[in-house]
Amino acid sequence: MTEDALGALVPGWRPPVETAGEGPLAGLSVVVKDVIDVEGAVTGGGHPDWAAAHEPARADAGAVGALTGAGASLTPKGRCAELAFSLSGANVHFGMPQNPAAPDRDPGGSTSGPASAVAGGLCELGLGTDTLGSVRVPASYCGLFGFRPTHGRIPVEGVMPLAQSFDTVGVLAREPELLERAARLLLDDAGQAAPPRRLLLSPVPFSVAEPGVADAARTAAQELAGKLNAAVSETEILDDAPSPSEGMAAFNVLQGAQVWRNYGDWVEGASPSLGPDVAARLERAAGFGQGDVEKAKPIPEALAAAVARLGPNEALALPTTGTPAPGREADADERERARVSAGQLTSIATLAGAPAVSMPLIDFDGLPVGLSLVGPPGADLGLLAAASAAREGPS
Repeated sequence: MTEDALGALVPGWRPPVETAGEGPLAGLSVVVKDVIDVEGAVTGGGHPDWAAAHEPARADAGAVGALTGAGASLTPKGRCAELAFSLSGANVHFGMPQNPAAPDRDPGGSTSGPASAVAGGLCELGLGTDTLGSVRVPASYCGLFGFRPTHGRIPVEGVMPLAQSFDTVGVLAREPELLERAARLLLDDAGQAAPPRRLLLSPVPFSVAEPGVADAARTAAQELAGKLNAAVSETEILDDAPSPSEGMAAFNVLQGAQVWRNYGDWVEGASPSLGPDVAARLERAAGFGQGDVEKAKPIPEALAAAVARLGPNEALALPTTGTPAPGREADADERERARVSAGQLTSIATLAGAPAVSMPLIDFDGLPVGLSLVGPPGADLGLLAAASAAREGPS
């Protein structure tokens, strides 16, 4: 039985004892976020009322089956934010998992439990979801590698939806080689791809980050380029695209409308107890009409067009989050500032439907912050190769 001193795992269900599997993930264990089906376990969605109203899953989600079919074993499931509707690891019902990389800090959300478990050594791999940044933000805060695929590349059947236009299944790992190995299985792609040969720095996302984080990210990008034998250059590719604040505003509308479509009946019918931040977001989501949605739609289209201008051997380099993790006891204002700056950065890949990888390459005052690469849609393998090379080659 997996011991959990981190508060990272859902109590109760335990995986059946099985003989060690064979395959490329043999000997490795994976923790699955509590919005992804595992046969025999209730998919609780980070909320006790939701869990109480649902029966155990009858089958594994496709992504779970891909990993266990390759030899990985399962740990107990990993905690998450309520309905996965938060970039914080706080959950009013279950508390906040520990951040092993910064014990007095938030581990990030909504894939908080898997991030905590992987960072703390309870398992080697975490399987989560990333809609706005729910894999990449905890990767940044917990000093992990985290991958969000091109939208639609990894099937999401057996996964509780949040906002289907943006939902993806992603992976967390301490070691980039394991991240790449697991992600390739989920992508069902054994092809070859070289890392990007040009890292592009746009002033637009760097302006969102705290100045010290932005400076450290530029340095990290230069160091990564040395390991990739890649060039680094400034780019105007995002200059005429919607601004980070415009992108985040449009995302809030488009996501919110879908979240309410998915969960509005349950919220109104079951009257579940909700944390104040999640309750406020659901209340806002309930107010979005079709006119709001139509007004927001051109924003992701314009951003997708900008990102699609990236060449096949190019990637945007930017800080994953604009700040280190906020403190565990941070007030609402500090937590909101961290959420907004992180979301404005992660929403670039999200709105463009593009792949992104976050790498723990920034040390900011002793705290981890991720450096992300965002590629054009379909560039998943190249970004994973870049992450694997991040600890190889000359500095």
